[in-house]
Amino acid sequence: MSQLILFNKPFDVLCQFTDGEGRKTLADYISVPGVYAAGRLDRDSEGLLLLTDDGRLQHKIANPKHKMSKTYWVQVEGVPTDQDLQALREGVMLKDGMTRPAEAELMEEPAMLWERVPPIRVRKSIPDSWIELTIKEGKNRQVRRMTAAIGFPTLRLVRYRVGSWTLDGLSVGEFKQDR
Repeated sequence: MSQLILFNKPFDVLCQFTDGEGRKTLADYISVPGVYAAGRLDRDSEGLLLLTDDGRLQHKIANPKHKMSKTYWVQVEGVPTDQDLQALREGVMLKDGMTRPAEAELMEEPAMLWERVPPIRVRKSIPDSWIELTIKEGKNRQVRRMTAAIGFPTLRLVRYRVGSWTLDGLSVGEFKQDR
C-alpha cells in the first residue's frame, strides 16, 4: 500500500531531507520513513508539497507530460488589469520558450493564509494584489518568471493545489497522510 503525504511547506524550507549547510529541510517536519517529494517547491515558496513512497505516483505527479494542473496564490507588486492577465492566459515568452496558456484571475487575499516568517517587504508607495494562477507545466521558477514577464514581480508564492489535492485543513508546517 503506497503512502501519500500532503505537507504545507513553510517559507525557507528545502524540499529535501538533508542539507549540509544546516538549513531547514523536510526532516524538520516529517518523520515518515521512505517518502520523497513528488515535485519541488523552491525554498522561497510555500504551500502544498506532496510526498510519496510510490515511484509511479511520484512520476505521475511530477512529470510535466502528465499535465497535472497546479494552482498558486501569487502576491504581486502592483495591480494587473484583465489585459495583463490575458497575457498569462495566452502564454508568455520566457527565455526558455513560450509557456502553455494558464488560468489567471485576480483574487482577494486568501482567508486561510498564514503569516509568513519573515514577512514580505511592503512598500507603502506600491500597491500589491493577489492572482490565482493555474498552470499545467513546471519550468524552473515558472510562476515567478511569468508574473515578472508581464511586469508584476512576485512577492509571495503559495501553492494551493496539485491535481485534486489541496491545502484545505492544513496549517503551515503540518502534514497529513492521504488515504
